[in-house]
This record gives sequence, C-alpha cells and structure tokens, in this order.
Amino acid sequence: MTENYASLLEPINQFLHCPTPQAWIDEASKPENLTLLLTDHLVCELKAAQTAIWFIRKYVADKPSGDLMRNWLKPYEDFIFRESNDSDFINAHRSLSKSIIVRNELPWADELLEKMVLLIKEELHHFYQVWEIMQARGLPYRKITASRYGKGMMREVTNHEPDMLVDKLICSAYIEARSCERFASIAPYLDAELAKFYVSLLRSEARHYQDYLGLAEHISPRDITPRVQAIGAAEARLISEPDSELRFHSGVPAF
Repeated sequence: MTENYASLLEPINQFLHCPTPQAWIDEASKPENLTLLLTDHLVCELKAAQTAIWFIRKYVADKPSGDLMRNWLKPYEDFIFRESNDSDFINAHRSLSKSIIVRNELPWADELLEKMVLLIKEELHHFYQVWEIMQARGLPYRKITASRYGKGMMREVTNHEPDMLVDKLICSAYIEARSCERFASIAPYLDAELAKFYVSLLRSEARHYQDYLGLAEHISPRDITPRVQAIGAAEARLISEPDSELRFHSGVPAF
C-alpha cells in the first residue's frame, strides 16, 4: 500500500467504528472462496448502482427520467437475477446519459443528481471489471443468497422524512466506506492481478462515502453527528458479530 493510499484510507478508518476482523480476511482470501468473493462483489456493485438510482428516482427525477434510469440497469439485472446470456455491458455502459429532468426546486437536487450519476457510472464500470476478471479465470457466475449486512443496515433507518433520507445516505456512506476498507484489507492477501485491481478501486470508493456523507450533512435540518454515531455502531456490530455465510460485507466467520 503506497503512502498516497494510506492517507486516503486514514479518514475511512477513523469513520468506521471497527476494522475488518482478521478472521474474515483469512477466510475470504482462501483460494477456494475466490469465486464466491468475486460473485458477491459483482452483486454489490449492482446493488450500489441500484441504491443511487433509487435516490434519484424517489427524490429528484421526474417519472420519464426515472423510468429511463431503470432501463440503465436492465442488462446487469438480467444477468444477475435471471442469469441471462446477454453480457454486452460495455454498450450498456456507454448508453448512460445525464439528460435527466429534475422535478423539483430542492436546493440539493442538482448536487444529489450529479453525484449519484457519477457513482452509478463508476459502480457499473466496476461491475464489468469484476465480471471480466471472472471470465478470464473461467469462474462461473451462479446466484447466491444476500448477506445479512444490507438488511441489518436498513433496520437503522428512521421511517419519516427528512430523517429517512438522511439515515439512508448515512447508511450508504458506511457501506461504501466498508467496501473501501475491505478492498484495502484483502488486497495484500491476493495474487498480484487481483491485489492491483482492488487497490485501483480505493479512490472512487473513498469518494463515494464522502459524497453520501456530504449530502446527508447538506440535506439534514440538524446536526447529523448523533445519527452517524448510532448507525456506525450498528455497522460495527454487523461486522464484528458471528456470521454463518461468507460474503463481502459479512461478519466473523462462524462455520
């Protein structure tokens, strides 16, 4: 890890309430778990893009623009959920457009739109990169169950606005920060090609967490520190507690 990336990771390590347990690194880095790890990583990239599109469709875009954005994900969702043979993700990626009509005059609407569109493009590009690595190594894609992490994070979200939006942005910040920390944690234990790939993702993932957190601060009518601390504590519990399945965001292996 270069000094440049070490400085990039420092605020992330301070933001997260705990580091990745060594037991997770030991299990995730086993050669026999590589297909599972990359498969879940592939799914995580799609879920990140889906989350960003959800924010835009619910809070910013008019309905035709929102429907157009849903179509951005179709080739990826067909592959993940229907195991479609259509794998033309490059052309799908090139079709992404920023011509989205903002339906309201909220002071943060343009900021949310700009940051989420960039995030979507990057996450879908990472999706393609992971899939390419799997293809090159002859690793098949097969459906796997979701981890408890995402649902566990969503349980922390308040059910009334604007606090629900702010909480979801904070949760997304923690998910992105944890992804970045995990990429850095596992990279030294992988082969040179994979290690280089995971290190290459650090900068964009670090910015994603900052973007989500910045939006939460901008949108909230009050200081978000108590919610950041509460959600961070919950995230740390999910990472530190025993987990019956290995996933990219799973806790301490208990199998």
